[in-house]
Amino acid sequence: MSTHDFQPGAIVKASYKTGEYIGEVVELMNSGKLAVRVLAVAGHPVQGDLHHPMDPDVPYFHERPALAYQEIALMPPHTVSAYHGTVPDYRTSLLQALEREQERLDRMRRWAERGLEELEKRKRDYT
Repeated sequence: MSTHDFQPGAIVKASYKTGEYIGEVVELMNSGKLAVRVLAVAGHPVQGDLHHPMDPDVPYFHERPALAYQEIALMPPHTVSAYHGTVPDYRTSLLQALEREQERLDRMRRWAERGLEELEKRKRDYT
């Protein structure tokens, strides 16, 4: 999509870095990006080094807060789509997105622990 597909005032869903947001287009920039005012959080940003995913031992483990309520971010048009629905309350959506990300990481942690247990069994079988 291009900036011409969205006009100021349009409610959109947009990705910014690793987060997903619902917001309002406030301006079409000369750079081709859309200035979007954040109204709600659809997906909390991912933590850690994106160049070394799932590696906790990187020199700098990035901490990424969600964009703030009414913060304006410049979004590339290919990350923006029309949003049809009720815009949720920012704080409620932020906490729900955070909880979903925590649940995703907890499930991954439990998967890794289970995998390690199974490998220990295989190790015993192999020796």
